[in-house]
Amino acid sequence: MSPIISVSNLTKSYASGFTALKGIDLDINRGEIFALLGPNGAGKTTMISIICGIANATSGKVTVDGHDIARDYRAARSLIGLVPQELHTDAFESVWATVSFSRGLFGKPKNPALIEKILKDLSLWDKKDNKIITLSGGMKRRVMIAKALSHEPQILFLDEPTAGVDVELRKGMWEVVRTLRAAGVTVILTTHYIEEAEEMADRIGVINKGEIILIEEKTKLMEQLGKKQLKLYLQGKVTEIPASLAHYNLELAADGHQLIYSYDTKSERTGITSLLGDLRESGIRFSDLDTTQSSLEDIFVSLVRK
Repeated sequence: MSPIISVSNLTKSYASGFTALKGIDLDINRGEIFALLGPNGAGKTTMISIICGIANATSGKVTVDGHDIARDYRAARSLIGLVPQELHTDAFESVWATVSFSRGLFGKPKNPALIEKILKDLSLWDKKDNKIITLSGGMKRRVMIAKALSHEPQILFLDEPTAGVDVELRKGMWEVVRTLRAAGVTVILTTHYIEEAEEMADRIGVINKGEIILIEEKTKLMEQLGKKQLKLYLQGKVTEIPASLAHYNLELAADGHQLIYSYDTKSERTGITSLLGDLRESGIRFSDLDTTQSSLEDIFVSLVRK
């Protein structure tokens, strides 16, 4: 299946000499949730703005479902819904009017039933007659999502969509995202809540200083770069690690009552089984144990630092 978005050698430079994007190559698959992660200033919003037709590229090519965004921009943009990072909407319009107007901008016929469904899905139905200026920040964010969905796009860009949204509403918004993906909508999101990307995304892309440094399926990324720790709580105090256990690179806690074994997911089963057997042989006994696993956030921070 051909990608629904294809980015080839995309570059964005400014007159000042600053280059925001440096030869980006990226394919986004139809129907997936793709999380684009990166620190502030990495180029995430710049790339999204170019794909959505808000900014112009210096060089490179972008196609949306086969439509070149420069030559066939109307067809390309009609397929895209964008929820920008900043809140931009008419403060004195009602929720119903501004969402309906957004649908009309794309030449779509009126569809009150669809607008009603979108507002109900986003818990905005009871606010449909309220003016935007009277809404909280989280509700305004949901109005932006409703506007982006009003013309039934095949692709939805969510640029920091849950900024300023409380935990309960955030969970509700992600249920909407799951429903959209189930209906075949491709979702591209940027977020500073990396645990959301860990829970939601099918694939992860990491961008830093205008360059894509990694693109991988989330499960494979967690398997390849994730680290685990096994912490053993010892029955008695140990002053030093026996030489027979040296090859495990164990860490002894300062109080002498804990041993910490770090390992990757590939060696999990054989490494732990072997370690526990060798501990028994060395006479070290433990009363309890627990394991921890590095999160996507740990992996992300490590990649960016490198």
